[in-house]
Amino acid sequence: MDPIERLIKLNTKECLWIYILSILEKKPTHAYVLRKKIEEKFGFRPGMVTAYRVLYSLENLKFVKSYTENRKKIYKITKKGRYELKKALEFYKNQIKKLR
Repeated sequence: MDPIERLIKLNTKECLWIYILSILEKKPTHAYVLRKKIEEKFGFRPGMVTAYRVLYSLENLKFVKSYTENRKKIYKITKKGRYELKKALEFYKNQIKKLR
């Protein structure tokens, strides 16, 4: 794997939680729609198992909470999740400034 491919992988699939929180910040949704929106907005589609695994972790960390609506599990970002997303975005912004 060349360096740019590794960089892309590390900043997409390896950091899936950031993309999930970003989508959920706009509107609560279920995992299938979430994966579709990540693909539309960010250009990659996480695997179903991977997305569920990350959602499960985010729920355990209290960054998201879920509820059932029309037999679908809907995920919603929490105040704690918004705070973590804000910190992550600030980190990326600072790193980009340092790289320039």
